[in-house]
Formats: sequence, structure tokens, C-alpha cells
Amino acid sequence: MKRQLHLLVIDPQNDFCDLPATWLPPDGAPALAVPGAHADMLRVAQLIREGGGGLTQISVTLDAHHRYDIAHPAFWRTGEGAAVAPFTQISAQQVRDGLFLPAASGALPRALAYLDALQQAGRYQLMVWPVHCEIGSWGQNVHAAVRAAYNAWEVQQLQVVAKLSKGANPWTEHYSAVMAEVPDAQDAATQRNLDFLATLLPAQQIYITGEAGSHCVKASTEDIADYLQAQQGPQALARLVLLTDCMSPVTGFAAQQCDFLAAMQARGARLATSAEVLPELLANALEQPAA
Repeated sequence: MKRQLHLLVIDPQNDFCDLPATWLPPDGAPALAVPGAHADMLRVAQLIREGGGGLTQISVTLDAHHRYDIAHPAFWRTGEGAAVAPFTQISAQQVRDGLFLPAASGALPRALAYLDALQQAGRYQLMVWPVHCEIGSWGQNVHAAVRAAYNAWEVQQLQVVAKLSKGANPWTEHYSAVMAEVPDAQDAATQRNLDFLATLLPAQQIYITGEAGSHCVKASTEDIADYLQAQQGPQALARLVLLTDCMSPVTGFAAQQCDFLAAMQARGARLATSAEVLPELLANALEQPAA
């Protein structure tokens, strides 16, 4: 009987990929290129092409931001009114001290409340990123090889690849595919995505890939693991398979990815390469679907 094997591809988008020049449009370049991401995505595409017959479901998450966003430069100014450079980290205390302030008048109370909540959560400090995955832009589009591979899978399997958008609320960061870093009580899209999580519960293996391993893959996997453990016990984490050759860290955050992988392995998840799991998919492709 065919096993339920679910491939999750997190944010396989142009803005995160260190694409070669021949892959770039005349007027574009990746905004937040992760070294190694292009090669990662080629391996993801190859896995779908070669082993897609054994996959019963594919989900793809998509970062989707506005130019004005709490994690983009336009939101902030220095205390002297100057622009804030990308890759600047901002804490609540720095805002209280007047070192950084929201550019919009009236935004200070909400921004401070967000920074306080983010600090209390303890997972990330606010990072001002370059504008990336702007809704409607080339950079938001899926890596061409991955898109071609999952499009072919849709045609061959007569199924839809789930595409999950995240990040359109400008008042909160949204690394995880499951929920925003600080959910907005007035915005259901920032709260725990129970519909998505429900698609993972029947899976006997969940293969996790994408960018970046230090941020969105990390946050998504942690949230998925916590949910599976709460619903089905700690043994459920053995169903998570992190494909280590299909993810890479943001520059300067290699230690965070390394620590994340070690922590997930300690909780029961499996670390593997795409080549190591391909035989599992090929074997599953030969099985008959459940009646």
C-alpha cells in the first residue's frame, strides 16, 4: 500500500537564491541571496522529477511582503532621522532610548509592543532585511527549476501543489509557515495555520527543504515539531526528515542552522540528503494507492 509521503519546500524564491547570471532578468537580482541556495533548489527539483511518483503531496510556502514592512528599511529611521541600513538589528530598548524610531508618526506604540512581544518569545530579534519577496515582483517568484518540476508533477499526478503565502501583514515578521513570530489578533493569516497543519498529520514522512535553513526552515520546522508532538506525542517527530543538502543558512547564520539541525535530530527527526531519500520515493511509486 502506498505510504503518505509529503514534501515541504519552504520559500524556494528567486530573492533567496544565489542565481547565476544567465538566470537573472535584465533588470533584476536576488535581494537576499543565500549562498548555496541555487544548488539546493536544483536538488529539490531533481528529487521531484525523479521521485515525484512516490510523493503523495507537495506543499510550497511563499514569502509575500509589502515594501513598507516592520522588517524593511522604509519602516525605520535613526534617532537623527537618517535611513536605517539593511541587516540592522533593533531591540525594544534601543527604540526606548531613541536610537531607532518608526518613520511613520503614531507607529511608535504598536512597534514597541511588537518588539516587547518578540523579545518575550525569545526566538529572534527584529532584523531589518533588504526589501525582499515584494508581492508581484520577480524576486517573489519561485525558482524556475523547482516550479517546472512541481508543475510537471501536478500534470502527472493530477493533483495540486499547495502554495501557502505568508508575510503580508506589515506589523509582524513571518518566518514560519505555521504562524507569524507575533500573531496579530485581528489578522487570521498571522495565526496558527491549522488547515496547513492538518495536511501534515496523515503523512508518514514529511521531507523538509527550502531557504533559509537558519530562519524560515528553522522556524517552520520548530513550529511543526511542536504541533506534531502536542497532537501525537514525541514519537511523531520521527516522521520529520530534514534534507540537509536542500537548505542553506543566511550569511553569518551558519551556527544557527547547525544548532537547529542538531536540536531537531535530538528530538527525533532524521537528517538525510536528497540522494538518500530518493530510493524511498521510488519504492513508494511502485505501491498501489490506498483504496
